[in-house]
Amino acid sequence: MSATHFVDSNGLPNPNHYTSVRDLAILARAWIQNFPQYYPWFGQKWITYNNIKQPNRNRLLWRDPSVDGMKTGHTDGAGFCLAASALRSDMRLIAIIMGAPSDTARANDSEALLNYGFRFFESNKLYSANTPVIAARVYYGKDKNSELGATNDIYVTTPVGKDKNVKTYVKFVPNLQAPIKKGDVGGYLIVNFNDKMISSQPLVALQDNPEGGFFVRLADHISNLF
Repeated sequence: MSATHFVDSNGLPNPNHYTSVRDLAILARAWIQNFPQYYPWFGQKWITYNNIKQPNRNRLLWRDPSVDGMKTGHTDGAGFCLAASALRSDMRLIAIIMGAPSDTARANDSEALLNYGFRFFESNKLYSANTPVIAARVYYGKDKNSELGATNDIYVTTPVGKDKNVKTYVKFVPNLQAPIKKGDVGGYLIVNFNDKMISSQPLVALQDNPEGGFFVRLADHISNLF
C-alpha cells in the first residue's frame, strides 16, 4: 500500500490521512485472504446495539445475493465510497468506488464494475496448496531433491478465453543445501501474462530433508567444485 497513510482508525478527515483505490483493493484482498473467520461480519444486513437496529449501508447486499461485503464510507472530501466484493461460481472480485456524488451512485457504479468483471474475466487454478509443483536439487541432503509447493491455492485471473497466454516458470533459490525444513522457501513461481509478470509466489519445501551421510556430502562437495 504505497499510496496510503493512516493517522486514525476511523477515517475521519485529516490532512495526513489518505489512500488510493488500488491500496484499498489490496487491503480488502488481504482481509479476505488472511481473516476469513471475520469476513462474514461484512455481509450482515442488520446490526442491533443498545436496542437500536441499524441497516448495513451497503445497498448491494439487498440487490445482489452474490455480494457479501465489504465497507462503505463518506466524508465531504472523499465523497461516497464503497469497497464491494462478490463471489460467483468460485470467482471472487473486489470493486472499489471513491468520490461518488451520492449513496445511490456508489452502489450503481460498484454493481456495474462487478458485473463487468464477472462477464469479461475468468479465474483458473494453476496449482493447489501443499501439492508438488516442482522438485529442487538439494546439496548434502539425505534426498537428492526436495519437492516444492505453494502454501495457498494459486489462481490467475485473465480476460475470458485468454488463459493460454499465461506462462509460468520457477526461479530457484541458488545452491540449496541441507538441512531443509518443511516450509523453507526453495524458489518462486513466476506467473507471466502476455510476457509481463503478474505474480510471484514463494514455493516451500513440502517435507524435511536432513543432511545425508558422509559419502553423500562428500560426493556433493566434489560436484560443487566442478
